[in-house]
Amino acid sequence: MKFDELTEFKKDLKNLLKKYRTLNDDLNIVKRVLEVTPDERPPFSFRINNLRIETCIIKVKKIACKALKGSGVNSGMRLIYAHFPSEQKITFIELYHKNDKENEDRERIMKNFK
Repeated sequence: MKFDELTEFKKDLKNLLKKYRTLNDDLNIVKRVLEVTPDERPPFSFRINNLRIETCIIKVKKIACKALKGSGVNSGMRLIYAHFPSEQKITFIELYHKNDKENEDRERIMKNFK
């Protein structure tokens, strides 16, 4: 599986790393899981519908973040990514904490994917 990141995702990660120092390690674990099962897996992840685009966009709701002690997979971190099964590729779109914003940036998704 090949992993790619939008420029906006890199900015999200850089900002969050100031507060959650283990995030790079946590994301590496998420990548290992996605290599095996990149599709949606409720209740941990699900496809975002009603975008009117062909690209498969998935939201991961359960990310274990070591910097958030005691939270485990209920840490509140959210990861949005595009899955391209035919290319064996995943593009990270957005990363945020649920307390910082309510939902994914649909405008960002629409701007970057068809």
